[in-house]
Formats: sequence, structure tokens, C-alpha cells
Amino acid sequence: MNAKELRDKTPDQLRDQLASLKKEAFNLRFQQATGAIENTARMRVVRRDAARVKTVLNEKAAQAAAE
Repeated sequence: MNAKELRDKTPDQLRDQLASLKKEAFNLRFQQATGAIENTARMRVVRRDAARVKTVLNEKAAQAAAE
């Protein structure tokens, strides 16, 4: 996922995606704690994707406030 794809989405879609990413991050942390995680790199990808979504949401909020 890249920021260009995210900018095309609505804020509601972004919030839904952020919630699912947070849920996935929680599950991955739980798997890591129990030693059941298979792909440790997935944690990094999910964390960065969540940060991208938050950045785009903040950009959209700032743009709306400026108008």
C-alpha cells in the first residue's frame, strides 16, 4: 500500500483500514509473545502502513480545516 492509493480513499474508509491494521498488529504482537509468529517482517509492514494511514488522515483534516 502506498500513500497515493490512500489519498484516493475517504476518511471513513481510512479509519476502517486503520482499525483493521491495529487489530492485525495486536494479533501479531500476541503471536510473537507466544512464539507462534511465522513472518516477523509483517509486524514492521503493518506498523508502517498504520503510520501511513494516520499521516493521510491528518493531511485530510488539515486540508479541511484550511478550507
